[in-house]
Amino acid sequence: MINHAIVGGYAIVSKMNDEAVIGLNAPEGGQRALTLRWLQLGVLALGLAGLFALLLVLSRMPGSERFFPWVDFFRTALVVHVDQSVLIWFLAMSGVVWCLTMTPRPHLLKLQRAAYLFALTGTLGVALSAFVGDGAPLMNNYLPVLQRPVFFLMLGVFTVGIAAQALAGLSTTRRSLGFSGVTHLPSLAAWTVSLAVLMALMALVTAWVQIPAEVNGQGYYEYLFWGPGHTLQFAYTQLLILAWLLLAAHSGVSLPGDSRWYRWLLLIGISPVLLVPLIYLSYETVSLESRTAFTRLMQYGGGLAVTPVGLLILLGLIKSARADEMARPLRRTLWMSMLLFFSGGAIALFITGVNTIIPAHYHGSIVGVTMGLMGLAYLLLPKLGYPPVRGRLADLQPWIYGIGQLLHISGLAVSGAMGIQRKTAGAAQGLETLSAKLAMGVMGIGGLLAVTGGILFVWIMLRALLVRTGAADLG
Repeated sequence: MINHAIVGGYAIVSKMNDEAVIGLNAPEGGQRALTLRWLQLGVLALGLAGLFALLLVLSRMPGSERFFPWVDFFRTALVVHVDQSVLIWFLAMSGVVWCLTMTPRPHLLKLQRAAYLFALTGTLGVALSAFVGDGAPLMNNYLPVLQRPVFFLMLGVFTVGIAAQALAGLSTTRRSLGFSGVTHLPSLAAWTVSLAVLMALMALVTAWVQIPAEVNGQGYYEYLFWGPGHTLQFAYTQLLILAWLLLAAHSGVSLPGDSRWYRWLLLIGISPVLLVPLIYLSYETVSLESRTAFTRLMQYGGGLAVTPVGLLILLGLIKSARADEMARPLRRTLWMSMLLFFSGGAIALFITGVNTIIPAHYHGSIVGVTMGLMGLAYLLLPKLGYPPVRGRLADLQPWIYGIGQLLHISGLAVSGAMGIQRKTAGAAQGLETLSAKLAMGVMGIGGLLAVTGGILFVWIMLRALLVRTGAADLG
C-alpha cells in the first residue's frame, strides 16, 4: 500500500510505515522566477550542444570526408558541444536544484540574480566563440578549450556565475545537516552538489598556482582541468542520485527502506571529495602521482552511493505497477538513464589504449546523467506553473534518445575494439575494413537518433514553456 502526504511543501511517497523519497518545493516569488531562469538556461545549453552534435555525428560517418574536409572545424564543434552538454547543462541544472532548496532571503536573491546573468552571458559567449577568432582547439580531457580570448573570457564569466550560485546554495546547510527527516533529503543533496562544485573550483585555483610556467599547450590544460574535472564528477553523480529518487517518487515507484538509508548514501557519495585537498598537498599537479590519485579517487569512490541507490531503485521499479499517462515520460526517462549510466560504467572495464572505447564509456555515463536531468526538467514544469508533459511525443522522446545513445556507444565500443582512435574524423579514422565501417555506421545512426531525441526534448520543453497554465498534449 502506498500512502501520499504533503509535509512542509514536499510531496512524500511512503511505503507502508517507512519514509521513502520526497518531492521538491514549489518555490514562490523571486525564487520561483530564478528557478525558471536556470531551467531555461539548461535547456538553452542543451539545445546549443545539440546543434553542434549534429555536425559532429555527420562528420564521423563513413564517406563524410567528402563533405566535412575541415578537421579543425570538427574539433572546434566538439569543444563547444562538450562544454555546453557536459559542463554548462549540468551546472545550470545544479543551479535549478539550489534555487529550489535554499531558504529565500533578500540578499541571496540579489546574489542569485547576478549569478544567473553571469552564467547566461558565459553560455552564449562560449557558443559564439566557435565563430570568433582563429585559435586552435585543444582536445584535453574534461574541459576542451578554444585558444581564443573570447572563449576564455566567456568561460570565466560563466564560472563566476556558477561559483556565486554554489555559494548561495550553501545556505541549505542548516536544513541539510541539522535534521534527519525525509523532507530534508533534497536540501542535503543540493548541499553536497554545492560542496563538490566549490571543491572543484578550489582545485582549479590550486592547479593554476602549482603548474610551472614552462608547461604550455594542451599539456597545460590537461593538468589544469584533471583534478577539477574528476571532482566535478562527484557533483554530477550526486545530482543524478537526486534526479533518480525524484523520478521514482513521482512515477509511482515505492522504494525499499526509509529516508535514513538515502541520507547516509548521499553523505557517503560526497565524502571522497574531502580527499581532494590532500591530493594537492601530497603531490605536485604536474606529476603522474597526482593524475593517478585522481583517477583512483573516481574509480573507487565514484560508485559508493550511486550503485546501491541504483539497485534500490531497480528493486522498486521491478515491483511497481505500470505507470499512468502522466508518469510515463518520467518512468521511461528513469529506466533509460539508469541503463545508460551503468552501461557506460561497464564499458569502462574494457578500456585499453586510446581508442573509441573511451568515448563509449563516458558517453554512456554522461548521457545517463543527461537523461536523468531531462526527467527532472519534465518533473519541474508543473511546479513552476507550466503544463506537465504528456502525449505520444513525450512518451517516445526517452526511447528515441536513449536507444539512439545505446547504439551510439555500442558502435564506438566495437570500433575501439578494432583499434579506431578517438577524436578523429573522416579519412583520419582509418576505416579500412567492412566491419569497422559497419560499426561506425551504427555509431552514426545511433548518434543521429540521439540528436533527434535531444531536439525533441528541447522542443517539448519550449512548447510547454509557451503555455503558462493548464495541460498541453504534446503528441
